[in-house]
Amino acid sequence: MAGAQIATSSGGSAALDDAAVNGLASALKGTLIKQDDPAFDETRAIWNAMIDKRPALIVQCATTADIVTTVKFAREHGLLVAVRGAGHNIAGKAVWDDALMIDLSQMKGVRVDADAKRAFVEPGATLADVDAATAAHGLATPTGINSTTGIAGLTLGGGFGWLSRKYGMTVDNLISAEVITANGEQVTANESENADLFWALRGGSGNFGIVTQFEFQLHAVGPDLLSGLIVMPQSQARDALKKYAAFTKTMPDELNVWSVLRQAPPLPFLPEDVHGTDVILFALCYAGDPAEGEKAIAPIREWGDPVGEHVGVQPFTAWQQAFDPLLTPGLRNYWKSHNFTEISDGLIDAVVEAAGKVPSPHSEVFIAALGGATTRVAPDAMAYSHRDATYIMNVHGRCETAGEDAAVMAWARSAFDAAAPFATGGVYVNFMPEDEEDRVPAAYGINQARLAEIKKKYDPTNFFSLNQNIKPA
Repeated sequence: MAGAQIATSSGGSAALDDAAVNGLASALKGTLIKQDDPAFDETRAIWNAMIDKRPALIVQCATTADIVTTVKFAREHGLLVAVRGAGHNIAGKAVWDDALMIDLSQMKGVRVDADAKRAFVEPGATLADVDAATAAHGLATPTGINSTTGIAGLTLGGGFGWLSRKYGMTVDNLISAEVITANGEQVTANESENADLFWALRGGSGNFGIVTQFEFQLHAVGPDLLSGLIVMPQSQARDALKKYAAFTKTMPDELNVWSVLRQAPPLPFLPEDVHGTDVILFALCYAGDPAEGEKAIAPIREWGDPVGEHVGVQPFTAWQQAFDPLLTPGLRNYWKSHNFTEISDGLIDAVVEAAGKVPSPHSEVFIAALGGATTRVAPDAMAYSHRDATYIMNVHGRCETAGEDAAVMAWARSAFDAAAPFATGGVYVNFMPEDEEDRVPAAYGINQARLAEIKKKYDPTNFFSLNQNIKPA
């Protein structure tokens, strides 16, 4: 195997000779992939096709030992390192030009201890992997809403979805983590061991090490829950969102309802003449007795004149995959996001106006409801600090070709600017695109200074720098 020219952590470039590259390859149980390897393009591709970068080397790890070996190799040679879980993050920093990419996507194991209500999850696992393993026991932990999302990035940034109002953020359910630090040391992080690192991992993104195993608290869920969609014309969105704003303040923790404004996809339960028209969808899930859920969601149908509905009792795992067809890999994505404590009339006007100007049939504006258990944790209890965020808006620009990028990005930025006066100033770190380095302090909020001190302790040279970066104090 020939050598490689590779970026260094100091901003320069280094030539790795054949002996160094071959030595790394022979030390792995996994695979070392170079730019001329037939598998290179497939392996470097991530969910967001707007990110098109070419690492110098990719180490596709098979074991924790592979991760340790690669971290120590990178340190020895002063290399720039990118870390990939499932490759779903919008900013795309899992892949970087000329860097050494540590690819964890093949480490997908999930082990469930049903008696203890615990799941032990490897860093390459997706939400689908976790859901399948836990649902077999009638259990779940709060994660996201798209089953192809990686558990690692989701968790390290905070994590929220349909179960979060009832059971909290993903980080609220993290019990322990096995971590490879920047010096290649394997450590356990929990409330009693390396508690400062455990604090930082829960919301500090990928700044503090490579988690090789997550241990999650599980809860009795389903396996069948009431869930589905109620769709109304976007012409009724203003009134519907005002009712949504009032309803979500008092709905039970078991219920979560998100609003999505977009062009109607060709869903089989919608009349054909609705396909492609501007609509508002209310997506709902009730984490409890479906009969009680039916009572709880009844008012939603009165928010407007529904043009279609698909609500019923179905496996939670099926609902977790319901939006996958709208979020397939290979399209180009650009997001802009805000946190809110309330949905004001001004915000509603901004959202409705933006939704009426979507630049592609794949683009949308959604408002996720948090609240409930997510707000009952102190903002300094862990790195994730945005406990006042009862709503998160994501302006989701999405298109098929590079020629559409400029229009999609301009639309997303315009909608973001229009909503800014009503926002908290905070932002969910997992929703930040590649060009938002200036918002890093807003992502970590009141915990930024403590995170920088912990970064100094565990990663003083900023070895893990390709992320929404926290520089060592």
